[in-house]
Amino acid sequence: MKVLVACEFSGIVRDAFTAQGHDAISCDLLPTEREGRHILGDVRQVLSEGWDLMVAHPPCTHLAVSGARWFRDKLQEQAQALDFVRELLSAPIPRIALENPISIISSKIRKPDQIIQPWMFGHGETKATCFWLKGLPKLEPTDVVSGRQNRIHHMPPSKERWKNRSRTFEGVAQAMATQWGVDG
Repeated sequence: MKVLVACEFSGIVRDAFTAQGHDAISCDLLPTEREGRHILGDVRQVLSEGWDLMVAHPPCTHLAVSGARWFRDKLQEQAQALDFVRELLSAPIPRIALENPISIISSKIRKPDQIIQPWMFGHGETKATCFWLKGLPKLEPTDVVSGRQNRIHHMPPSKERWKNRSRTFEGVAQAMATQWGVDG
């Protein structure tokens, strides 16, 4: 299966699909952190290249409700971010999963099809993650664990904080690859 992982610099989701035998490529404006197939550039330029599946992680900077107190100061940026989400969701790809935290996508475009937590996939942490799905089933939990912490929310300020907060958990990536990486 030909898989596009949009807006991913980490390579985590791409590598999970590659490990399952898929032709997976990540695409981001940033270089990849892991060796692997990666397109450095704007994902909109490759949306029509015959993908079977896209997992998209659009930037949440202007969308996440965690930043709601700044919304009134960034209406133009927010409108552009929502247009980008709409473009990803309407891409000519039969199966799409768009991932974002709790955000205004829910009120401005549509409610998510599913909300998951890392603790449902083997990580003892909380981080509500929404999926807007097209042609895909909801992810089934693979390893529910206890001892849940909110480590992501409590990360100290740093230059890399946004990157560290945006990485997909390995267990979630593995679930995507095994559950969504089936031909059909």
